[in-house]
Amino acid sequence: MQGRGGLQLVGGHKFADLRFTGEEVAAYLHDLHGFDLTSSEVASLATRTEGWVAALQLAAISLRDHDDPSTFVAGFAGDDRFVVDYLADEVLNRQPDDVRRFLLDTSVLDRLTGPLCDAVSPPATGRTGKAMLDALDRANLFLVPLDGRRTWYRYHHLFGDVLRSHLLEERPGDVPDVHRRASGWYAEAGQVEAAVGHALAASDVDRAADLVERNFRALGRERREDLVSRWAHELPDDAVRDRPVLAIALIGGLMAGNEFDGVDRRLDHVEQLLTRPAADLVYVDGDELARVPAAVAMYRAALALIGGDPAGAVARAQAAIDVAVEGDDLVVGAAAALSGLASWSTGDIASAHASYARSIPALTRAGHIADVLGCSIAMADMELRLGRLRDADRTFAHALELAEANTPQGATVMRGTADMLVGLSRTAWYRNDLAAAAEHLRRADELGEAASLPQNPYRWRVGMARLRAAEGDLTAALELLEDAERVYVGDYSPNVQPVSASRARVLAARGDLEEARAWARQHAVTTDDELSYFREYEHITLARVLLAEHTATGSPQPLQAAVALLDRLLAAATDGGRMGTVIEVEVLRAVAYDAAGEHGMALEALAHAVRLAEADGWVRVFVDSATAGHDLLREVAATQPASGYARVLLTAVPAAAPVPQPVQGAELIDPLSDRELDVLRLLGSDLDGPAIARRLVVSLNTVRTHTKHIYAKLGVNNRRGAVSRAHQLGLLSGSGRR
Repeated sequence: MQGRGGLQLVGGHKFADLRFTGEEVAAYLHDLHGFDLTSSEVASLATRTEGWVAALQLAAISLRDHDDPSTFVAGFAGDDRFVVDYLADEVLNRQPDDVRRFLLDTSVLDRLTGPLCDAVSPPATGRTGKAMLDALDRANLFLVPLDGRRTWYRYHHLFGDVLRSHLLEERPGDVPDVHRRASGWYAEAGQVEAAVGHALAASDVDRAADLVERNFRALGRERREDLVSRWAHELPDDAVRDRPVLAIALIGGLMAGNEFDGVDRRLDHVEQLLTRPAADLVYVDGDELARVPAAVAMYRAALALIGGDPAGAVARAQAAIDVAVEGDDLVVGAAAALSGLASWSTGDIASAHASYARSIPALTRAGHIADVLGCSIAMADMELRLGRLRDADRTFAHALELAEANTPQGATVMRGTADMLVGLSRTAWYRNDLAAAAEHLRRADELGEAASLPQNPYRWRVGMARLRAAEGDLTAALELLEDAERVYVGDYSPNVQPVSASRARVLAARGDLEEARAWARQHAVTTDDELSYFREYEHITLARVLLAEHTATGSPQPLQAAVALLDRLLAAATDGGRMGTVIEVEVLRAVAYDAAGEHGMALEALAHAVRLAEADGWVRVFVDSATAGHDLLREVAATQPASGYARVLLTAVPAAAPVPQPVQGAELIDPLSDRELDVLRLLGSDLDGPAIARRLVVSLNTVRTHTKHIYAKLGVNNRRGAVSRAHQLGLLSGSGRR
């Protein structure tokens, strides 16, 4: 039927009214036509046709002529002969010339809005792009609104395929110009991704190159290096033949995406270009050309670090800083960070920290706040290991302020903000301010994934596990740490505090010694290892396991091994200036020497720890050894004035705490049946009651009956208590007896 403005209507209904749901698509193809398609194939056709009934009918007609349904479904598009014939004969060829031209011109666009359509298809009859879109919308001409105000639209996928096919067939010479006009509009609108995409579609390499050169800095600040990396693959090799700025921009994109193959060759090419007169080169901005030599040295430093040459990385990073032009804060900041990483990789934390302290202000001046947040995490980690708890707290707090003050346009929060809150939770935990730690974690969780770096999901779980352990809920802490291992994502920083070691600490604290010892065997952590900063946390964990084993069994061998290991750890940490480690080791040495009957040495070690902890307010490390350390702490306090820090610690450290005692092998008065053990194991999972019933192929009532019996036999009244008691009895580790 004929619509207003001369447009040919698709029918008397809105396009949305002519669409099938997913279930209706399946019923149509299976029940009506008898096709034996998989659910994924049905879903693919539903997506491609967008549920349009006529398109499904055309697909069904074509499908009858194909022996391989999977291949047909995978390739079904607007070039299917039935779709082409229908849409061309019934829709496109019935439109007035100006509408037809508008449809073909704008078919190159993924999204349509009035001003963009005016640029791509200049009005020939005085009807603006907005007016044309309104008319197409009223005529139900396969136009899909993308917002509630009907400002942006797109064509139905199949209709768009047909339009593009006809544009290429009827007016191939116009296609580059149409894309070029689209590129110009997007460039003016500041939408560089689409602008470059249309320039490449127009085969206008020079335009695309200019756009990349003008925008790669801003894209870096927005952490959109992925676009630059993609363009590095899409632009032809000849694009960088005479363009050193473009070449270094593409190298930056590849490096940011961890694509290192071929980067060395690309850097060689840039260095060759820099030997030529500037007049022989192509570039958009002379200031950017002046920055290229320092960028080359910076990327050489990164390659050296990746290649396992930290000394070379430090030397090249310094070379980058030396040749950087005045005001090139990005290169200075990035090179300093690379130097810091290189020093960190050798265990030289003091040098690494100094480099990061130089990097962060430079990156801040460069506007690369997202990079500042990542560097702040590394810097605070070092400060904690160096014993500078207050500095770490300030580092996270300052980074949080920067993040909140520099939220990108169009976003509600800067990525990395949640990570700063998790960091603040960690420093609050060290001060034993559990309420503040919990509040920071709550805020981080509320901000969600958009505010998080890729590593935050595991970091948040580790932080929450610390909190749960501090509250005495060791089972919940273990569950969180197991989940943290599952979602773990690393970064360039060395993993000096493995989640598995944190989990072993909780196991030891709970008395699950067999599992804790299994961790040490699995990760090859022994008392005879050569000590290094990178495995320091694991070796301290091993010392904790040995002390727990001595407490549980009374055997002297674990205690002797713990003392020897702790003495070696103290010497290594002292030599490295890692006072945070020294505090923890001295507290453990105090406990160990006291257990060994060396009371004087125990008091000396604890007094040393107290002196080191006072300046920055370390508390939690003393609380975690409360049972064994309280009496010692009281003696240390007696030697200090009333305002001494040991007396402050006594207010935080409880006089006594229950010592988890493993009771593997103990007999239950009423042993669990095999089926009750099956249920018990699943109670330790994240399955709910109905899911457990399905897993065991029993009724929910049966599961409830077994659970009631388990609670009675273990002397508990909830699921968490049952799992905790089962671990103590060795029922879930295979070391206990029914």
